[in-house]
Amino acid sequence: MSKRAVPGAGKAGADTPPAARPGEKLQKVLARAGLGSRREMERWIEAGRIAINGRAASLGDRVEARDRIAVDGRPLEPAPAAKTRCILYHKPTGEVCSRKDPEGRRTVFERLPRLKSGRWISIGRLDYNTSGLLLFTTDGELANALMHPSANIEREYMVRVMGKVEMEMLHRMVEGVMLEDGMARFTDITDAGGEGINHWFYVVIMEGRNREVRRLWESQGLTVSRLKRVRYGEVFIPSKVRQGQWVELSNPEIKSLYRMAGLPQKEIQHGTQKERELMERQFNKHQGPAAARKRAPGKRKVP
Repeated sequence: MSKRAVPGAGKAGADTPPAARPGEKLQKVLARAGLGSRREMERWIEAGRIAINGRAASLGDRVEARDRIAVDGRPLEPAPAAKTRCILYHKPTGEVCSRKDPEGRRTVFERLPRLKSGRWISIGRLDYNTSGLLLFTTDGELANALMHPSANIEREYMVRVMGKVEMEMLHRMVEGVMLEDGMARFTDITDAGGEGINHWFYVVIMEGRNREVRRLWESQGLTVSRLKRVRYGEVFIPSKVRQGQWVELSNPEIKSLYRMAGLPQKEIQHGTQKERELMERQFNKHQGPAAARKRAPGKRKVP
């Protein structure tokens, strides 16, 4: 698979980690505290959910470290702003990426470790019928930067396609196909083998538009019967992490996220000893005897 050079982001964050730096925009402080993206925080401000020193906040307000910020009447805790925590979750099919689902379906947040302060923010989404790698962070600023279209981050998927796949179709999807919301293309397609309804491909895409991978294949009269994300930028899904399990990202992986986002890295915060023990137990629980496992199909680059 081709690799994309990621620009460096300079030194890690400032020497002191206050909740707010002098004269900083309120929505930026809230996003850095892990409450959501800057755009979402602007909506919270407009809805009257944020207060500064006891008064309702307004869009355009700036705050300093000495200011008292409250969210829904509760003081904002500065700790999540100074440190970042990132995990990888192996999403199964049949889960939604929203915090609550009106239809009562399971959400991806239900199996994540609980936080004493801040909250988990998903970096991008996967639709209900797509499984695979999903990243979460407590740093809303990082999540927002990685999800911005200008980030141009590679997303790699393993796809099982139903229908007769011809070389001309693959070339068209690499050159670009006009969909209802604009031009879309795969930057890379690799034949992973198989026959008939069990033919697999690995595809790389640079955007995260809704159902874009499926819609590209459907534009060629083909149907995607299975879809799994296996890579986001430089982060790959580990083979030991089964569906419904999560794992802490390593320090190099977290550093790579900040490089890709073009942001100075914050101090890394890891889970508690109890959470680490829970993480290890979830892996050991599924380690059976060394049963024979099928090898992944061999990759063959599409010319």
